[in-house]
Amino acid sequence: MPVKRITSRDNPTFRAVLALAQSRQERREQGQTLLDGEHLLTEAVQAGITPRHLLISDDRVDVDAWRDRLPQTPVTQLPAALFNKLSPVTTPSGILAIIDIPERPDSDKPNLAVLLEDIQEPGNLGALLRTAAAAGVETAYLSKGCAEAWSPKTLRGAQGGHFRLHIVEGADLIRRSASFLGTVYAAALRSERSLYDLPLTGPVAFVFGNEGAGLSATLLHTVQTFSIPMPGAVESLNVAAAAAVCLFERVRQCACAGRLS
Repeated sequence: MPVKRITSRDNPTFRAVLALAQSRQERREQGQTLLDGEHLLTEAVQAGITPRHLLISDDRVDVDAWRDRLPQTPVTQLPAALFNKLSPVTTPSGILAIIDIPERPDSDKPNLAVLLEDIQEPGNLGALLRTAAAAGVETAYLSKGCAEAWSPKTLRGAQGGHFRLHIVEGADLIRRSASFLGTVYAAALRSERSLYDLPLTGPVAFVFGNEGAGLSATLLHTVQTFSIPMPGAVESLNVAAAAAVCLFERVRQCACAGRLS
């Protein structure tokens, strides 16, 4: 398949990709998103995803290597000035891929889940999803107030974590918490129970809230609370850091019990 070139921002393909890069509504309507960088693209391919289109900056990436790897995927080259208009990052990587947003079947009985309420910063959401995938989380439920899970910025933050998770956007977290077949926990600053006293080897869900406001009172009343011991003079952790502490305490307990999945 020959490599095409784009030299004008008025090109229809360029305009369509720019819309995907900039518009949440466009991504939702098309059911597609953009991956930025060879690492993220490699993670997608390893997860069984075949890109619809590759866009490559003139002098940054080995075009032939990707043509050999994905012979059925159209490839378009652009001058750096045009490519940079499409990239969601300050320092573009030189390669973008258009993919269909994956649809994975929802598990009614996840053994490990996270419920995310109004995580609004794409970088935080991406880091949290990456941590969740590394810890063996099966399903991530995102409230309507969360940042867009499949935006280019969130995808870049997660660095492939999306492709290891079932992600449910616009979830009713109260209903999901009530129906979860296990224990649902949430960190609370004034809880007397420590994270390290919790039994975490069975089915568990952790709830994480907004970076500034924390969890809503309504959701907090549906879960069991705990605190993360912090001997330093700091009130709270970044939400992605808190998620890492909690999820990997569960990994530790499962490993000690010989139940690490």
